[in-house]
Amino acid sequence: MVTRDQILNWLEEVSDPEIPVLSVVDLGVVRDAQFDEKSWLITITPTYSGCPAMQVMEEDIISKLHEKGVLNVNIRTILSPAWTTDWLSEKGRQKLREYGIAPPEHEVDKSVLFSEPTVVPCPKCMSRNTRMVSQFGSTACKAHYQCNDCQEPFDYFKCLK
Repeated sequence: MVTRDQILNWLEEVSDPEIPVLSVVDLGVVRDAQFDEKSWLITITPTYSGCPAMQVMEEDIISKLHEKGVLNVNIRTILSPAWTTDWLSEKGRQKLREYGIAPPEHEVDKSVLFSEPTVVPCPKCMSRNTRMVSQFGSTACKAHYQCNDCQEPFDYFKCLK
């Protein structure tokens, strides 16, 4: 009999299509895995309701579990509670940093309201002397920054709560 822990371990092998160094488990998209008497129900939450990667994630989850011999799989998408960057695992935050994307700070960015820029450390040199170039990076969930010290551009995974 396959266990919930095995299912979640196998899902660690399913990459986010937009940030391939993160698994759907690291990202916090996989909320739960439950077995009823006939099939596994995998509950997922999109990072935001219009996320274009969700269909690919669903297909990849099913494909991975079929590859492991788990043939009866259903996916349930829930929108509430809404996904938050708090759901990113610590391992996922480290993977983002190593990949060159600054992980989200643990506070919601209110700089737009109070004109205080968010300080985002450079994932390459860890300098805090950075600046936002654009509120939107390669995807809507990221902002584009540049380090003023090493001059490297980088994405910042926005904090959502």
